[in-house]
Amino acid sequence: MAPQRLVSGDLAAEILPLGATLHRLQLRRARGWRDLVLSRDDPGLLVTAYFGASCGRFANRIDRARFTLDGREYRLAANDGENQLHGGPAGFSELLWDVESVTPDSITLSLTSPDGDQGYPGTLQVTAQYSLRPDGLQVVYTATTDAPTPVNLTTHPYFNLDGSASIDDHVLTLPGSATWTVNRDDGIPTGEVRSVAGTGADFRTGRRYSDAHDQAVAEGITRRGGFDHNFPVAGTGLREHARLAAPDGTTLVVRGDSPAVQVYGGDHMGRRGIALETQNYPDAPNHPGFPDSVLRPGQTYRATTQWLVSQPAEPIG
Repeated sequence: MAPQRLVSGDLAAEILPLGATLHRLQLRRARGWRDLVLSRDDPGLLVTAYFGASCGRFANRIDRARFTLDGREYRLAANDGENQLHGGPAGFSELLWDVESVTPDSITLSLTSPDGDQGYPGTLQVTAQYSLRPDGLQVVYTATTDAPTPVNLTTHPYFNLDGSASIDDHVLTLPGSATWTVNRDDGIPTGEVRSVAGTGADFRTGRRYSDAHDQAVAEGITRRGGFDHNFPVAGTGLREHARLAAPDGTTLVVRGDSPAVQVYGGDHMGRRGIALETQNYPDAPNHPGFPDSVLRPGQTYRATTQWLVSQPAEPIG
């Protein structure tokens, strides 16, 4: 159960087979290694906050834990009230993945999700390959199936780039997100895609997080007192989804090829970290107007996320 440590230049990562989890992402500074993500206290224990875990078979929420596919209704295991969150009570984040290969700067893990797992149809074969590079970390998810099934895979790290008590003074930029999907109180999209212009949810040119949060609270567009919002990202292919900058100049660029990014400010943890999850829209199987999430036999699901880190102007010793 010990994490696999990868090192490249001034960056290091630790990956856990439990949940195919990004346990640590560290930057070498003059006074030693600095953690950029929040980590679970015991790497052998499951935690409900999904610290760095791989979420699936369908990340985010599915309304009433059910969907209809090719004329048949499927009922899923609920774990968020009557809804399903991040694949169910025994989703991919809860499972021990197999370690397929390890090199000094990469690790590949695999998982077989059987037909009927958490209510989903088809046997799904999944891999997650983490690769450390001089400028950051990349994960590539792939999946194949023997029957049509929704798939939406993501990693769920909480970032805090300078070790401060909260991410309130971090500046968040979502350069490609001119809209957000409106939620019900339980986090399920209503189907409305609304402009962010002039609202607390407008991060296109960069906002101090607490300023945006306070404006959004005043406007009544938060969920449970904070951000837990899906932001569509313009364009296709690998592109910038989000940028996060700490007051000391440490900067993270999140790149991905998924349709959207979920911004979750971790209010239940006192905003000690912010989750920036590249993924499909929440509840996509139940919204014909949302990007298609169905994987069919003969197809290969592929989703890539990159976390690119730049140094502040401090000498490295």
